[in-house]
Amino acid sequence: MSIRGAHDPEADEATDAILDGDRAFETGTARAALRHRDFRIIWSGTFASNIGTWMQNVLLGAFAESLTHDATYVALIYFAQLGPLLFLAIPGGVLADVLDRRKVLIWMQIEQLVFSFVLAGLASAPHPSKWGIFACVLAIGVGNAFSGPALGAILPTLVPREDMTGAVALQSVQMNLSRVLGPPIGALLLPVLGIGAVFGVNALTYLFAVAALVVARGAVHQIRAVASEEGGNRLLSGLRVAYHDRLIRRILVTMSLFSVISLQFVPLMPNIAHDNLGIDPTSTGYGLLYAVFGLGAALGAVTIGSYLAHRNKSRIARWSFVAFAGLLAVFGLLRSDLPAYLDVGALGYAYFLVITSLSTVLQEHLDDKVRGRIMALWIMSFGGMVPIGALIGGPLVDSGVFTLSELLLIGAGFALLLAWYCNLIAVGAPAD
Repeated sequence: MSIRGAHDPEADEATDAILDGDRAFETGTARAALRHRDFRIIWSGTFASNIGTWMQNVLLGAFAESLTHDATYVALIYFAQLGPLLFLAIPGGVLADVLDRRKVLIWMQIEQLVFSFVLAGLASAPHPSKWGIFACVLAIGVGNAFSGPALGAILPTLVPREDMTGAVALQSVQMNLSRVLGPPIGALLLPVLGIGAVFGVNALTYLFAVAALVVARGAVHQIRAVASEEGGNRLLSGLRVAYHDRLIRRILVTMSLFSVISLQFVPLMPNIAHDNLGIDPTSTGYGLLYAVFGLGAALGAVTIGSYLAHRNKSRIARWSFVAFAGLLAVFGLLRSDLPAYLDVGALGYAYFLVITSLSTVLQEHLDDKVRGRIMALWIMSFGGMVPIGALIGGPLVDSGVFTLSELLLIGAGFALLLAWYCNLIAVGAPAD
């Protein structure tokens, strides 16, 4: 399949002339992707918004626990945040292919802004309504589920094909740096402003994304899908495309299995910290553990967009699965906090070498007419399947079927199997 990316005219004219000091930009790198005006604007605006989102996400779980002291309610809030990805990403992908992606994103950012302000008001009340809070979080999750495929589809089309590797890498960098920066900012603001005001600050950060989408000019260029299918057939069209394309199918199956079986350590990180490492999940030490993991992941994405920009991503994914398996096994066996910090940083690094490599191969393969629908399936496999893994792994540990360490060792062993299964070159990925 081929792709036609939306070009910024100013960037196109400068492709061979723009210099950083005395050095020309190297195509395919993250730095090269950032030279394109509309990509740079939208990436920066959504980055600022995502920092606010992660600032809220971490505090929201603690607020839910303090409000009810009920683990089931905390789990419901977690589901409200991510559960909509499982059910609404597919229709969100259809909308991203048949409507103007920029307009979809603007309206969904505004929707999340409004309900974040409502959430701030509810949290500030003397006696917050727990079901009102659940409804607001669910509404925000719905907006995220509809906007995710549009954002995943629009960013790579703002750069020419030769710079797409850098653009995909920067998407991953954004995801992880916001996870590193958001929680400590929220922790600093909480004692000064209070929980409701912090949620209000997050609401304001959506304005950065809205402003960026309004200012960006080239984002309007889009190859729309032909509306030849109606109703359920259109909703299922992305699944049909993925099923009949061996490369897309192999990537999505790999990512789904990886999320469910090998990534259970992500939602169970508080339990691992407490039970295996003796780290209080409410302490600064736990925040540092999570931040080191996110920083390692961001560095992995940066590496794909810089040092490994011109290396074969299919081969990188397979070797990264092997490295991930070894590091996850070590993490499951550790009983001391200091080596855990070192290992979890390397684990995050290998984790996002896998993710960014798979995502790059997928994005470079897609036709823009189906990009939204396929990216919806990617979002489901990458984000929506992890809670499913938590729902499986958590009860298995609670019931004594497996210990946390055994669960992580199972995930490590399965990652080795995925290193064998993830032979993308055999199903059509470029071999050079």
